[in-house]
Amino acid sequence: MDLLNTTFLSIGLAIDAFAVSLSSGFIIKHIKFNKALKIALFFGIFQGVMPLIGWLTGLTFRDALANFDHWIAFILLAAIGGKMIYEACQDEEENKKFNPLDNYTLFALAIATSIDALAAGLGLSVLRVSILLACTLIASITFSLSFIGVFIGHKFGSIFNQKLEILGGITLIGIGTKILVEGLIIH
Repeated sequence: MDLLNTTFLSIGLAIDAFAVSLSSGFIIKHIKFNKALKIALFFGIFQGVMPLIGWLTGLTFRDALANFDHWIAFILLAAIGGKMIYEACQDEEENKKFNPLDNYTLFALAIATSIDALAAGLGLSVLRVSILLACTLIASITFSLSFIGVFIGHKFGSIFNQKLEILGGITLIGIGTKILVEGLIIH
């Protein structure tokens, strides 16, 4: 796989994290550099490490993982998205508990959006590819898109001043559903 194809793969893998970053930016009230950096680091690191794990795992466990990876991603994203929608529909005075900056939430989102990167790593294990270059590109592109996505999401959230948490929740459920459907079609 050449550099151009590896770059396209990296962009494709980063899209889910970018969408979640947009959603996170929608609901963060006071955006600061360090908040966007935290989200981008979680997504960038996980997206960069998961292909390495997949590559190291190789073909031995590919079939076992392929049977349920899409279910894991769907359940995590649907649960988080459902929680976002539920809390968006609550009265403004109620204490909203969804926090896209919470470490546990970010961990779950990073895992859910990087399962496809794990699968890509499994695929890369059969190709003659520099896994370090691939992981570095995937991590860098995901980090960059996620960082920018938080600010874009925040900007549009403040312009429209709507309950965009609902859109964020729908986005997460949509991503999870897409992953599930693709996984079911392939299997």
